[in-house]
Amino acid sequence: MTKRLINVGHSPDPDDAFMFYALAHDKLDTGELQFRHELQDIETLNRRALRGELEVTAVSIHAYSLLLDRYALLPSGCSMGDRYGPMVVAKAPLTIEQLKTKRLAVPGTLTTAFLTLRLLLPRGFEFEVLPFDQILDAVAAGKYDAGLIIHEGQLTFQNQGLRLIVDLGVWWQERTGLPLPLGGNVVRRDLGGPTISKISRLLKESIRYALDHRQDALTYALQYARDMDRSLADQFVGMYVNDWTLDYGPRGREAVRRLLDEGHRAGIIASPVAVEFVA
Repeated sequence: MTKRLINVGHSPDPDDAFMFYALAHDKLDTGELQFRHELQDIETLNRRALRGELEVTAVSIHAYSLLLDRYALLPSGCSMGDRYGPMVVAKAPLTIEQLKTKRLAVPGTLTTAFLTLRLLLPRGFEFEVLPFDQILDAVAAGKYDAGLIIHEGQLTFQNQGLRLIVDLGVWWQERTGLPLPLGGNVVRRDLGGPTISKISRLLKESIRYALDHRQDALTYALQYARDMDRSLADQFVGMYVNDWTLDYGPRGREAVRRLLDEGHRAGIIASPVAVEFVA
């Protein structure tokens, strides 16, 4: 039987690797579908999604606001910051007010981290885009006053003598009472209803398999855990692969809508976003 190829994009970090472990290692019966995995940083995946290049891909929730015509949001695979999230870090102590006049390194303008930072600093700030895994080194070297960090840097920044200025997940939770929806998985609409439904089911099964076979999935994910031992990688995976990841649930769906609505009202997102999840 000739299998239908489904190209899947996700980030080379431990939580995404953990999530896709079962699909990447043929632990599931995928029937007539064959999954090919492409690992790239989230901003690259966001840009590729704008061009519709991948059938399934991880994207920032911010980027999803630009993809509604081509992609639908899968109900599984979300990275949710529940009282934690992207952080601004610096070598020297800074106030939020001082941040407005500093030069920041950011991981991409389509990331949810960047959207949330713009909500925090609505009058703007000076920034330069760097690959997410170069930001800590650049800030530690004094090339930037501060850096907006995502992924495992949230647990390792202190190793480079940096200090926390603001945790955007905490700020968002205090402001809204909701978790901060950072990333999700989307599926291209032109695949058709039956194939989309099967992909949605398989993604959820892959996440559940990893949670049920945690040590095996964690061993696989460790190869993408920069500067982290097994214990720290396990902590990081637990932050971003959990019950929220199996399904957003009503509160998670509300969080997505609230974030994108706030982005629109702030003038960051051009049009209102009618969030639509795959059934």
